[in-house]
Amino acid sequence: MRERHSGHIINISTIGLQVNTPRFAAYVASKAALDAFSRSMAPEVVGDGVHVTTIYMPLVRTPMIAPTNIYDAFPTLNPEEAAQMIADAIIDKPKRLATRLGTFGQVLYAISPKVVDQVMHTAYQIFPDSKAAKGDRKPGAEGDGKPEERKPEKGEEMSTEAIAMAYLMRGVHF
Repeated sequence: MRERHSGHIINISTIGLQVNTPRFAAYVASKAALDAFSRSMAPEVVGDGVHVTTIYMPLVRTPMIAPTNIYDAFPTLNPEEAAQMIADAIIDKPKRLATRLGTFGQVLYAISPKVVDQVMHTAYQIFPDSKAAKGDRKPGAEGDGKPEERKPEKGEEMSTEAIAMAYLMRGVHF
């Protein structure tokens, strides 16, 4: 007789996985592997009372994104809101938890991938690489870590189009 266990496995992924985020191919690929692992493993453990939830987490304002000044203009979750998403997943045990925009992007890609590629290409062109991504910022430079100390550096200011797109695409990490 097989021993029954119960539990809950939560895979915290990123909304970038839902919408094929430019500049993050390696990161999204690693999250896609974890997503596929979770989806493949879930049927193996469901009979043991183990639930698997994937959370497609939007961008969260943490020290990890602090060196990239361009994210200052992006709507983000605060850590408490992100923690609430995790708490909701623990309590409700949904199969997946995502923003409406992330889910819309995923469905739109299934229906019309060329349209999504064009939208994401536009985002790719509007949002330049940050100094941190280019390796131009040295560790310990002004702006590292604390949001109140960050100041846009020359060449890092966002265009009006970029700010508008950031707000229109709230919840999508690019």
